[in-house]
Amino acid sequence: MIKQNNKISPLIIDSQYFGTINYYKILNNFSNIEIEQYESYQKMSFRNRCMVAGSNGVVGLSVPLEKGRGQRELMKDVRISYSDKWQVQHWRTIESCYSRAPFFEFYRDGVWQLLRQKETYLLDLNMATLNWLKKVLKIPGDISLTRQYLKTYPEGVADRRSTILPKNYQQAETCPRYTQVFEDRIGFQPNLSILDLLFCCGPETSSLLQTTF
Repeated sequence: MIKQNNKISPLIIDSQYFGTINYYKILNNFSNIEIEQYESYQKMSFRNRCMVAGSNGVVGLSVPLEKGRGQRELMKDVRISYSDKWQVQHWRTIESCYSRAPFFEFYRDGVWQLLRQKETYLLDLNMATLNWLKKVLKIPGDISLTRQYLKTYPEGVADRRSTILPKNYQQAETCPRYTQVFEDRIGFQPNLSILDLLFCCGPETSSLLQTTF
C-alpha cells in the first residue's frame, strides 16, 4: 500500500505550467518527487497551459510551441515559440484577473520575472515556475527529473502522470474552498491554476494545500 500521508512513497508526475491547485496538493504529500521529462509531449494537457478566472469566466493561457501542439518530441526537447509576445499577453490577462486579489501585490513581481525569462524549452519554464512556487509555498519534498521513461511503475511508486487534465480538472472533489475575485459573478471555480489560490489567499495557501488524500 502507498503510504501517501506519511510522505514515504516516491511520486512520478507530469510537468505543468503554473499547475492546478490539486497538482500542488499532490506534490505537498510526497517527500521524493520526480518530474517526467522523457515522455512524448502530450497535447490537450496542462504541460503548456493553465486556467485562471476572469470577470466573464475561466480563461485558458497557453504557451505557444515550435512545430505546434501536435509534435511528438520528448517533453525535455519541446521548444517554446516566441513568434509573438505571448508573455505580455499572459501577464496582462493575469493582471486583469487578479489585480484586485488581496495578495496580488505580494507575488506579482515573482510571476512577471518568471514570464520574462524567455526560456528556450517548455520544461525549463515549467521547472522555473515549480521551483519558485516550491519556495513560496514551502513544499517540503525534494524535486528532481526522471532519468528514464517507464510506461508503468512498480507497486510502491505513485504514478500521477496525466491524471489532472483540461477535460476533467474541475471534477476534483478535494479542492479547497476559498473566496475568489469574481466568485459573485461566475460562481466558485475549483482547481484553477495555483496562481488563483496564491493571489487570493497568500500565506494561507500553504496550509490549504496540506489536506491529505
